[in-house]
Amino acid sequence: MADRKPILGEVPQRPELDRLFEESKSHVVPDAELQEQRVSFAYGNAPQNSASTKDSVRESSQSMRILHDD
Repeated sequence: MADRKPILGEVPQRPELDRLFEESKSHVVPDAELQEQRVSFAYGNAPQNSASTKDSVRESSQSMRILHDD
């Protein structure tokens, strides 16, 4: 078998990105922001020819509950 060369070279230094990553670890997402992310995700995954609007998805999300185990 032929020797394989690594696809990626050395990782470039990105101090600003590293700083932002470390900062993001302590960020707590408020419930309202999380809800908007869910609405955006559902709207973005709706079929293009559907009658769904962001407002209709938002209204539907108010009547639905997401259950999860803690």
